[in-house]
Amino acid sequence: MKRTGVLISATAALLFGFATMAQAADKVSANDFAEEASAKGIAEIETGKLALEKGSSAEVKKFAQAMIDDHTRANEELKALAKKKNLEVSDDAELMNKAKAMILQVRDGENFDKAYANNQVVAHEQTIKLFQQAAASDDAEVSAWAKKTLPKLEHHLEMAKKLQSQTHH
Repeated sequence: MKRTGVLISATAALLFGFATMAQAADKVSANDFAEEASAKGIAEIETGKLALEKGSSAEVKKFAQAMIDDHTRANEELKALAKKKNLEVSDDAELMNKAKAMILQVRDGENFDKAYANNQVVAHEQTIKLFQQAAASDDAEVSAWAKKTLPKLEHHLEMAKKLQSQTHH
């Protein structure tokens, strides 16, 4: 249990640090967007795989599979756009998302389901904010792709909130 407390403290510090940095601008550069959005997509895929393995409810596993499928597809589209525009994408989940995934790894069963659902609500709120900033980008193609992708992310947030209510009985 001590290990979980340390991980939660470390993650809280990381989340606070990243959150304050991210709020500095209403816009995000095309390169920063490509890198951060791809990292968040990878984190969604990895935590989804973990949920398939450790989740106990059918709802969690169904949601996790949808996240794996949708974020894999979105990351492939983003990679193609980034290659065309010579932007960098992440090939590994960013530190903040790795820390969240570590917390999920120490939990099992219903406790895992609840933690995963909570994580998904927060992750999708943060991702939607990033995509809204990218939608205001001066880069027309990045802006268009962000605007095209936003409704799917907003739907994911609705699904995550529903999952959260189902896992908090």
